[in-house]
Amino acid sequence: MMTVLDTSCLPPAERTTAWAETTAQALVTTRFRFPDPGNFGARIRAMALGPVQLSVISYARLVCYRSPRLIRESDPELYQIAVVTSGRQGIEQARHHTVLGPGEIVLYDSSRPFEASARGPGSCASLVLQFPRRLMPLPDHVVAPLCGTSLGAADGVGHVFRQTLAGLAEAEPDLSGPDRQRLGTTVVDLAAAVIARRADRASALPAESRTATLYQQITAFISRHLHDAGLGPGAVAAAHSISIRYLHRVFQVHGTTVNGYIRRERIARCRRDLADPLLGAVPVGAIGARWGFPRASDFTRAFRTATGMTPTEYRSLGEPAEEETRP
Repeated sequence: MMTVLDTSCLPPAERTTAWAETTAQALVTTRFRFPDPGNFGARIRAMALGPVQLSVISYARLVCYRSPRLIRESDPELYQIAVVTSGRQGIEQARHHTVLGPGEIVLYDSSRPFEASARGPGSCASLVLQFPRRLMPLPDHVVAPLCGTSLGAADGVGHVFRQTLAGLAEAEPDLSGPDRQRLGTTVVDLAAAVIARRADRASALPAESRTATLYQQITAFISRHLHDAGLGPGAVAAAHSISIRYLHRVFQVHGTTVNGYIRRERIARCRRDLADPLLGAVPVGAIGARWGFPRASDFTRAFRTATGMTPTEYRSLGEPAEEETRP
């Protein structure tokens, strides 16, 4: 991600002004009150995902508000959905007043007045996704009543949403344009799924959004269970209350198979561990078993098929962990 602002690089007297000017450009125009301006500090990192923007924001105590006048002067017509990662934050919009703690998710709308606050002690931080309202696959009558409310803790699809945002925040900056566009669509679909769950209106999501969200939930489940040697289509389908046939259709839409995805993810974890010098004393077979290959012969065969060499050969060459496996 690109660092948009880090006030630690500025003289204390300039920090609050820099924050107000930067957030007007990177987020939306608001007005601020700073309880302790002399000790204010903040940081913004951001990345573009097509028309969607993901920001990682941390800041000291403050109050910001967006008035009807500011909206009349400038309204980019954005939805913003934030995952609180530290501190306590307040939001008031559409006659809702909510205080949120770490792990909670909140939605707000740039076209409606709001007041938000970061409450001490210590700094607050959030993952903030913002995107044009026109990209929201849910109708306004479903979304509008939830503005300014907590969408719940980051569990279930909320957990997948949070993990996806956190993973993107650590992604390499050289993502291609098509990759960024695709990822932007993915996170908007996940945001819509979080909102639909809170509204108990999952059926309001378009079929393609439901399928995309289900795929993200399933792949997150697979990542958490790669160590289980029994992980396969049957176990995955049962965990998500769908048929094996439908599971295969979901993966077919994404150009892969369930078993192929599981195998690639397992090999990727094994490659990472084999290339880690801190794990140099761990036997090759133990690394395979850790990631779902309990039999050493099966591990060696699968690894050779994917990379063209045995696990022992790979480790001895010190291959970089980010190298691609064979399809």
